[in-house]
Amino acid sequence: MFILLGILMGLGLPLQTGINARLTHKLGSPYNASFVSFIIAFIFLLLLVFITEQNYFIPFGELADEPLWIWMGGVCGFIFLTGNIVLFARLGGVQTVIFPVLGQILMGLIIDNFGLFYAPQTDLTLLRVLGAILVLLGVINVVMAKKTPDNNLLNKPKRQHTLLWQIFGIIAGMLSTVQTAVNGHLGIILASPVKAAVISFIIGIALLAVICVIILLQRKTVSALRIEPRRRENYPWWIWLGGILGGLFVLTNAYLSNIIGTGMTIIAILIGSTSGGLIIDCFGLLGSEKKPVGMRQIFGIIIMIIGAAAIKLF
Repeated sequence: MFILLGILMGLGLPLQTGINARLTHKLGSPYNASFVSFIIAFIFLLLLVFITEQNYFIPFGELADEPLWIWMGGVCGFIFLTGNIVLFARLGGVQTVIFPVLGQILMGLIIDNFGLFYAPQTDLTLLRVLGAILVLLGVINVVMAKKTPDNNLLNKPKRQHTLLWQIFGIIAGMLSTVQTAVNGHLGIILASPVKAAVISFIIGIALLAVICVIILLQRKTVSALRIEPRRRENYPWWIWLGGILGGLFVLTNAYLSNIIGTGMTIIAILIGSTSGGLIIDCFGLLGSEKKPVGMRQIFGIIIMIIGAAAIKLF
């Protein structure tokens, strides 16, 4: 049951990315969209605290004795969510899932090998290395299957630009894994994964507020990250649901990592998110361009799942 919950949350990840991409078009900036999404997630999590009859007290005195990195979850989440909004518009649903997943796997190896963030230490074995290679081969297989003579990726300037976004996607994925490990430990300290998620979003909201104010004062932003709002376009009601999905995703990661382990949590999220990315591309959901999904892409994702299983289970 817990694994199915992880798969379900994984399916919601590319949906959240696509929804927030539409919200970006409405609000004019990925930072504005992220800020609104974080606020919605924060309110949703506060309601969960109330519904589950928990108190709102946070023992800051006890947290002061913990390492400073327990506050990193919100920072990592801020970078991951905002980055994925931008990546979705430039790489499509599948690649926006694939490259962060690669980063998640790589960072998972590092965390497990060195026991970072109080995670259980697991030696880096040959089988785990082979699993990482399988994941990489799966990523390459999926990406190369999208390259056709008419594909813009074959244009040299676009290819260089796309490569930078793909690298950024890997880094964002690594930070996502850090967030999972940090929030998992914070949830143990607070005896509440919901409160851990709340703290994570408070930090993220603070960071986004600072950036939004700076952009407002300067009345400009980096052109590569700026998306002009289409104010006359009618937007569907579901563009406001990204925050709820984001809140559930952070909460579920913190919850499952302490029940089925980080390894099985990553695998479940991987299966769901890659499947969700394919569905979005195949049917052109959430206003994205409809892109046919071939057997080569499906085979590549299967390879990734096998590689991820080898990494996390052995």
